[in-house]
Amino acid sequence: MNKTVWEKYAEVLADYSVDVQKGDLVVIRAESIYAKDLVRAVYKRVLERGGNPLVRTGFGDMSELFIKYASDEQLDYVDPITKLEYETADKFISIGGPLNTKSMAHADLTKLARRGKAAKKLSGILMKRSAEGTAKWVIADVPTHALAQEAGMSFDEYSEFLFKSCYLDMDNPIEKLKELDLKQTAWANYLNNVKKLHITGDRTDITFNVEGRKWISCSGLNNYPDGEVFTSPVEDDINGEIYFDYPQNYRGNGAQGVHLQVENGIVIKAKAEKGEEFLNAMLDMDEGSRKIGEIAVGTNDMIQEITGNILFDEKIGGAIHMAVGASYPETGGKNVSGLHWDLIKNMKNGGKIFTDNVLIYENGKFII
Repeated sequence: MNKTVWEKYAEVLADYSVDVQKGDLVVIRAESIYAKDLVRAVYKRVLERGGNPLVRTGFGDMSELFIKYASDEQLDYVDPITKLEYETADKFISIGGPLNTKSMAHADLTKLARRGKAAKKLSGILMKRSAEGTAKWVIADVPTHALAQEAGMSFDEYSEFLFKSCYLDMDNPIEKLKELDLKQTAWANYLNNVKKLHITGDRTDITFNVEGRKWISCSGLNNYPDGEVFTSPVEDDINGEIYFDYPQNYRGNGAQGVHLQVENGIVIKAKAEKGEEFLNAMLDMDEGSRKIGEIAVGTNDMIQEITGNILFDEKIGGAIHMAVGASYPETGGKNVSGLHWDLIKNMKNGGKIFTDNVLIYENGKFII
């Protein structure tokens, strides 16, 4: 019998992404009624693999209400139940499905930044456990009308786009993800022997010290869809300018035409053609938010345009992204922040990447 798309989706998340084992405590989070079919499929699959599913679902994201009405004490509060889950559970599967991508568009930026600073206590726990190998996590999305509108598509068009981006139109998406990982691992292995990364392009000339840092192939283990190779560069040895021509989205807000000046790993000047106030408010979130947490190359050729959903947009084949804020401990990164904002740059218009003065990437393609 042919499997439904939700059954295939659940198998990727439970079998491949977090590799549920007998006895595992598996937290399944979803904040949208749109996620119902996938939550049920994941719940069933976790049981079939002998895991113990703990479902945390809602009918809509409460973030807008929280930011609007929470006091400073409430913004700083981290509830002990959620903290215990982050410290205890073996696997985390988070399923997004927003009803409104603009619900935070007019949120108080100061309160957003304060809440982000508090939330890093939880994300820090999970990132540390992930790096140690004591926990696994994955985030994924389901199609919604809000995401379709954000992408400028009909619901049916967006659903088709999402499923193809995840290779769910194929009989065996896990096999495809493993093929992708083989190709990307070869690139990551090459980059693991590199000391300097130099990126040039439109209003861009920036160097990253990546010596001793680990490059990782992303093929569906933490994000789904996926398709990137990334690392966290040496925190105090990043210098130059970089221009991000794509629209940049973050928590329902965003900026366009972002131009950053980086000196010794710190963003010393941040300009934007649109959304500059929001950009700088996020960069001023905490002491680590003006540092660089990640540099990555997107490799998913099924994604070729900005949709307003960072889970997809950062994977665009022929683009790179650089994150301001938190880095990844598993790469050797040391920066801690409540912010991790992936800023995306199109490289198909003459962009180049050099490693130790050797050209390895041009016009959106690896040439090694």
